[in-house]
Amino acid sequence: MKSAPEPLSGPSAALREAAAFYIDLHAHPELSGAEARTAGKFAERLRRDGYRVSTEIGGHGVVGVLRNGAGPTVLLRAELDALPVKEETGLPYASGEMAAGPNGREVPATHACGHDLHLACLSGAAHVLAADREEWSGTLAIIGQPAEETLEGARAMLAAGLYELTGRPDVVLAQHSAPFPAGMLAFGTGPVMAGSVSLEITILGRGGHAATPHLTIDPVVIAAAVVLRLQTVVSREVNPAEQVVLTIGSLRAGETGNVIPGEAVIGLTIRAFATATLDCVVAAVTRIVRAECSASGVDREPEIRTVSSSPVNLPDARATAVVRAAHEAAFGASRIAPWPRAMATEDFPLFGDEGSGVHGRSGIPTVYWLLGVASPRQWSTAATIPVPANHSPAFAPHVALALPTGISAMTLAALAHLRR
Repeated sequence: MKSAPEPLSGPSAALREAAAFYIDLHAHPELSGAEARTAGKFAERLRRDGYRVSTEIGGHGVVGVLRNGAGPTVLLRAELDALPVKEETGLPYASGEMAAGPNGREVPATHACGHDLHLACLSGAAHVLAADREEWSGTLAIIGQPAEETLEGARAMLAAGLYELTGRPDVVLAQHSAPFPAGMLAFGTGPVMAGSVSLEITILGRGGHAATPHLTIDPVVIAAAVVLRLQTVVSREVNPAEQVVLTIGSLRAGETGNVIPGEAVIGLTIRAFATATLDCVVAAVTRIVRAECSASGVDREPEIRTVSSSPVNLPDARATAVVRAAHEAAFGASRIAPWPRAMATEDFPLFGDEGSGVHGRSGIPTVYWLLGVASPRQWSTAATIPVPANHSPAFAPHVALALPTGISAMTLAALAHLRR
């Protein structure tokens, strides 16, 4: 048997193809739920490498399965979707794409969260693993997930019968880019990312002429009071030992200055590391919104709708230790860093036990690590010029260092569980 593969470097065919795939994805981003081209390109590469491919799973989801004898089932996942952000990287392959946003208006689209890099890394790993089947035994399932940014894709794929196609996985693996030195990896202890709840609140007032405000119930004034009052929830209703973020990201009302609108809509997100804390904050938000409406004489209950939610991302400690040991053996301990838990969130935990209510399985461990993408120049000046983080218009992974590291990290993580 051959020894474990070394981390990819140099102009190998697999690396060249993955780099070309990355550049193509970056130049042609697609928003959540509209990833048809991205999914098609990914599925084409998996078919070429011998995977049995299924498409349109829970939207534009792609599933590639490669069975290679008896052994465990290992699932590797990456995301397909981009963000409604205007790119400002100056890269020669920068996106200039426009796409229809959630409200139908045209918005710029950019891979500002690294999903193009994740997918290129996964495609490269899938190619390497398919070519080296004598090194492992079991079933490999490769997942291209749509709609991660809207926290809908994982649930949709699972509800559409993902695990009927792949079988119950013995472990689910994923990595995510982050603004620390490219070529390094990082693992957290305990929760890696927070859980979240996003709400849309519609305050139903009574519209009218700007010159006769006494004949109206102004939802803009009520919404302003709600926004200010919600700032006290974290500071006065949450245990100071808890980490909680409550962010109002949107406030929409009216079209012109001389008309008092009939409604105002607030969009907000709550993030925390405990489900009980999320529930507590949601209850406080609901109470405050209803009380402010009542105090202003609103005769209709406000509409409070949960737009999306995600569980706390808590990887399995034992399965993570197996992957981390494989990475340290291949890359060296100096390239493996600790990761502090972050308020970012995503729906990856649903592939494990957090999604048992959807997929009907239990005891599925997940492993999640971070992939550094900051260039040496960015990192050398980070003390004075912050490295552009995920979702920034200037987010630009150092592909020459991050891509080979990411391909190797995914390959080694799979082999750690599949090796003969």
